[in-house]
Amino acid sequence: MAMAVSVSSLAFSHLSISCSSSPFRFPSSSSSSSSQLSCSASFTSSQFLGTSMHGNTLRPSVFSLGRPSLVKVLAATTTTTTKKADSAAKRARQAEKRHIYNKSRKSEIRTRMKKVFLALDGLKKRTDAAAEDIKPVEVLIGEAYSVIDKAVKVGTIHRNTGNHRKSRLARAKKTLETQLGWYTPVAAVSQV
Repeated sequence: MAMAVSVSSLAFSHLSISCSSSPFRFPSSSSSSSSQLSCSASFTSSQFLGTSMHGNTLRPSVFSLGRPSLVKVLAATTTTTTKKADSAAKRARQAEKRHIYNKSRKSEIRTRMKKVFLALDGLKKRTDAAAEDIKPVEVLIGEAYSVIDKAVKVGTIHRNTGNHRKSRLARAKKTLETQLGWYTPVAAVSQV
């Protein structure tokens, strides 16, 4: 007698078998059998004969209920859950995205700093420079500070690196102002 098997999952939480006379069910927790057909079996993956996994689908195969001469059952095709993405591959994709994003941020920081240094060099070379000519350089410094602070906030560069770069800009401006006589450092007052 041949029967068709409907497999609910690969874990075999239960197995329903339809017979010519009446359907019956084998629960996975108990070993009770139906009154129509006396057959005790617990279904495990080791009872599949000739099963083949192709992709995520279990192909139809023949397995026995413990008495191969009595009952041969054809397993229905089931689909397993999709495999999660490989974590290493996902990390690699994320690292590539962050690399591109961080590269553009760092490039923007370097560009803004170069603009400030070039403006300061141009101002240093001018012989008729006035104190008001430093205003456009201060605007450039403010823009550079903003880009540096944003890069620190999102984690592209370390906080100390951002502070170091801002200090370089401020120090270059202060040095130029001192050289041109627009700023005189205050002597440190010693406390006795």
